Amino acid sequence: MTIVDRPLEFTVPESRMATTPAERRGAGRDDVRLMVTHRGSGGVEHTRFNLLDRHLEQGDVLVVNVSATVAAAVDARTDDDEAVTVHIASPTSGGLWSVEVRRPTAGGGTVPGPHLDPQTLTLPGDVDVHLLARSPRTPRLWVAAIEGTSDVVAYLDTHGRPIRYADGASRPLSDYQTIFAVDPGSAEMPSAGRPFTPDLVTRLVTRGVSVVPITLHAGVSSYEDPESPGEERYAVPAPTATVVNALRAAGGRVVAVGTTVVRALETVADDSGVIHAGKGLTDHIVTPVRGVRAVDGMLTGWHEPRSSHLTMLETLLGRDRLQEVYDEAMAGGYLWHEFGDALAILP
Repeated sequence: MTIVDRPLEFTVPESRMATTPAERRGAGRDDVRLMVTHRGSGGVEHTRFNLLDRHLEQGDVLVVNVSATVAAAVDARTDDDEAVTVHIASPTSGGLWSVEVRRPTAGGGTVPGPHLDPQTLTLPGDVDVHLLARSPRTPRLWVAAIEGTSDVVAYLDTHGRPIRYADGASRPLSDYQTIFAVDPGSAEMPSAGRPFTPDLVTRLVTRGVSVVPITLHAGVSSYEDPESPGEERYAVPAPTATVVNALRAAGGRVVAVGTTVVRALETVADDSGVIHAGKGLTDHIVTPVRGVRAVDGMLTGWHEPRSSHLTMLETLLGRDRLQEVYDEAMAGGYLWHEFGDALAILP
């Protein structure tokens, strides 16, 4: 199911892709640019992420994702002995897994393909991935059975590496972790939380901003096609639900750190916007038709023109306003990619 019917009109040049973390470019994690825009008044302010505390207020609550990134890319061989890369996306119902099979490039990246029929892929360590059928929701993904290991995350710790798409130098798994990461499970980093540092969090808490956790294990991203997000595992703890509901009832604003957090909170929100503790697999998609009930604002990175994430941002800002924000980012030299700059959408 395609959900991006009218993609935003912009092209991201290679020079705008931040492929190196900020702290490895000679600055700290939080030393990236931040654009701040407000849902009601419009307009933008250009600032730095390390000044985020100036834009939040006492009584606000930041909801962060504590999922840790796993080394989800593994070398494999097809039935025809072709070398491929398997991205282990996420578990699905019935003990099966969602996976993507891609063709490796000489520069260390991957490209879509190859075209395959159902078959068994051979992985290191005597593990087999049985490709059973294409995902009905996201056809580039396979529904697969993984045989030969009872602990897929532990297997990936030994045989996997971080997912990456572009050619270039490989990066350690630590570069793909946020400071909140405690629960391994994301195939790709919940990158909106990456610029946070302990010092920034301390200043936010000192200002009276609460920081509470959820978990949503992110699957693989889509860079080639406009697709719906697949099912993802989530958990919203009861203490988080209690704090969010109490502070919002008292006039505080709920600011989600990333699209993963918005998805988790909207999954467990009732029609009045009250969130409830819960966990499981979510297939909830935030769209302008559904709207948002539990979230007042969000922090996010910059997404590709046909990314499904833009539908969520459109829900908060509206299509025309979102186009203006992205035009401003292009004109202002903002950096894309998981190591790039950030956008704050506030009430």
